[in-house]
Amino acid sequence: MYRYDQYDHAIVRARVAQFRDQTQRYLAGSLSDDEFRPLRLQNGLYVQRHGPMLRLAVPYGLLSAPQLRRFADIARRYDRGFGHFTTRHNLQLNWVQLPQVPDILTELADAELHAIQTSGNCIRNVTTDHFAGVAADEIADPRPWAEILRQWSSFHPEFAYLPRKFKVAISGAREDRAAIRVHDLGLQVVKNDAGETGFKVHAGGGLGRTPLLGQAVRDFLPWPHLLTYTEALVRVFNRHGRRDNAYKARIKILVKTLGAEEFASQIEEEWSHLKDGPSTLTAAEVARVAAQFAAPDYETLADGDLCHLAHQREDKAFARWVERNVHAHKVPGYAAVTLSLKKPAPGFNAAPGDASSEQMEAAADLAERFSFGEVRVSHEQNLILADVPQRELYTVWHRAKAAGLAAPTVGLLADMIACPGGDFCGLANARSLPLAAAIQERFEDLDYQHDIGELELNISGCMNSCGHHHLGAIGILGVDKNGEEWYQLTLGGRQGNQARIGEVIGRAFAAAEVPDAVERLINVYLAERHGDERFIDTFDRIGEEPFRTAAYSRNPAHPHQSRRVANG
Repeated sequence: MYRYDQYDHAIVRARVAQFRDQTQRYLAGSLSDDEFRPLRLQNGLYVQRHGPMLRLAVPYGLLSAPQLRRFADIARRYDRGFGHFTTRHNLQLNWVQLPQVPDILTELADAELHAIQTSGNCIRNVTTDHFAGVAADEIADPRPWAEILRQWSSFHPEFAYLPRKFKVAISGAREDRAAIRVHDLGLQVVKNDAGETGFKVHAGGGLGRTPLLGQAVRDFLPWPHLLTYTEALVRVFNRHGRRDNAYKARIKILVKTLGAEEFASQIEEEWSHLKDGPSTLTAAEVARVAAQFAAPDYETLADGDLCHLAHQREDKAFARWVERNVHAHKVPGYAAVTLSLKKPAPGFNAAPGDASSEQMEAAADLAERFSFGEVRVSHEQNLILADVPQRELYTVWHRAKAAGLAAPTVGLLADMIACPGGDFCGLANARSLPLAAAIQERFEDLDYQHDIGELELNISGCMNSCGHHHLGAIGILGVDKNGEEWYQLTLGGRQGNQARIGEVIGRAFAAAEVPDAVERLINVYLAERHGDERFIDTFDRIGEEPFRTAAYSRNPAHPHQSRRVANG
């Protein structure tokens, strides 16, 4: 993984010292709220419902075990002993004290971590595939390109105050696992007919109040021009993006207004002044960065470890965990493992994406012992051990289970995405976490979840869509109706190569009605599916109407009736 050089250390420490001075001036009354606001935002500090929230950066979702332990220690000493991993890989601390934030940032800097540009109208944390470097369908490892973009965008003087925030995602695999089509800038690594590496460029994607998929503005961008073309694209946005209306300020509105063809034309015009300029990448610079992402020292192993296969045959609980939480690896004898953050640990009432300090430390221990000391964060709000020998999977499972990290539900309904919602966020219209807990309780039976099969259910507490509800096969959006919390349901969303925005099916539901409505939707699916069809496949085949009719039926849902239907 990337390690800071002397310049990185100097820059981050200088920023910490600068922010310490700014914070002291604010607390002394010499900076107003309006003056302090842009300064704190570009250092990851929000004022939320209960007080300051600090968002810590996890660039392209990659952490070392010592860095994860640093997160755990900071959460224990400066917060309430847990943090929330977000859909952009970052870690949010919801109970920090403002005078202590510079001390937190100092301790982060010592571990080569920071909170820079995790908020504010700037280029945010670059995200990518949590299986980068180990996926069999990978065209090229996207992490070096993500790191190059991180270095270029951090403190970029021209883009410190954009019309609105700007999010970048990059995928290096044939299957998009980074949701690039719902980003302001989505980059897909591709090869041309000559075998040369480049990028297909999408612009103008995003969720929120006006959900839109990014449009292709260039089918092949040769890799040396990654930074100059990106700079041209952001310049066009910076010049023409709306600054008079925050709801229309994102680049997606500009692309929609101009049309993808005209927007691409304006990029090309701006690029003509930058192409082949000082920011053109060289092979030497790319090699310098790529060397820090070299493959670990893998053993030569046979695929299909005999002890691992025996454990699968003999232990049904382990076999179920392997089925859902263990993923194929491009190196024989290895596997990637998802550590689930979707089920409460004993004594810890966790929301989706929450991890206690003890769980973070347990994950760090597992990474050091079994996965070359690295941990990934996925945009589905789980942790990943990317390089586990198959012979060690049984031991990893036992240790993960003891830490509350082994719920065998990856890809199932309980593996939901949810934002912090109204319990923490001052922008939220409704609470996400009690609703997530109610749905998890309704479907806590693992047999029932496995009957249902793969199903993405996402929850957002407001139109900002931090829970990616638009991409869920079932999406839930919190709305305010005369001061009360209500929830809209959307159906048909997809992420990946066939990305699609879900559609609202009708009137909103009261919170108490939502679990019943969700179960009625699932009952329709289980009654109508063909063979091993997923929920989204059945929805595509029979259409929205049967689901919509069932959701608003006066007949109550019957818990577990659907399992009887599925089993005949």
